[in-house]
Amino acid sequence: MDPARAAALHAALALPGPPPGVNDPLPPFFHQIHFWEAHPPAGLGRDGHPKIGGFIPDLDLPRRMWAGGRLAFEAPLRAGVAARKVSTIEAVTPKQGRSGPLAFVTLRHEIWQADRRCVSEHQDLVYRADPAAGSAPPAAPQAPDDADSARTTPFDTTLLFRYSALTFNGHRIHYDRDYARRVEGYDGLVVHGPLLAQLLMLMAEQELGALRAFRFRATAPLMDFEPATLCRKGRALWVRGPGNRLCMEAEATPA
Repeated sequence: MDPARAAALHAALALPGPPPGVNDPLPPFFHQIHFWEAHPPAGLGRDGHPKIGGFIPDLDLPRRMWAGGRLAFEAPLRAGVAARKVSTIEAVTPKQGRSGPLAFVTLRHEIWQADRRCVSEHQDLVYRADPAAGSAPPAAPQAPDDADSARTTPFDTTLLFRYSALTFNGHRIHYDRDYARRVEGYDGLVVHGPLLAQLLMLMAEQELGALRAFRFRATAPLMDFEPATLCRKGRALWVRGPGNRLCMEAEATPA
């Protein structure tokens, strides 16, 4: 777990204090910047992600989104220590949504260090068809207005680029504005769901202490030009976008 990567993410997120050094515990969810899967250009799909049809079956649905996840933190991952990741497909579930066919893919990831499982993660992906011409996006749910604590976070193209680079995420919705708007129907560049989850986890750890578990679900996209407010009430957390739009909801379980 290269400490230089942790230091780079620490800087990109403007976190206080020194970054983790060798053998220091990594903040929760920092494992996302490790275990890259580097494919040559011929191995990528139109969206910049690795082509489906290998590990993930070809579902004939071109649009991909990280819909949510659940994590159990069993032991700290430490910077500068070798680790391995084991990934398994747990389920592939086709459905019919309001906007057309969908497929949900659930992956389980286990991350081990020194022969001990440190993190167990379930990752929920959703695949869907291209939007119909002229179709309006579904209405976003409204965010609660009773937070105990809240902090506003701005986003910009530089942060999105740096997070994409650190996670080796080639998805074009995060850096190719023309593709995001013309092909996938977004209003601009999309802020990474895992980036929002990362910020909520850091907020939860700061305010509630070390985490034993965390779950999150994306509910509406947030664009690069929109500020977000990170909110918490008790163990519940959420991301509120402009217009009181609920972009993500989450729950933290302290250790």
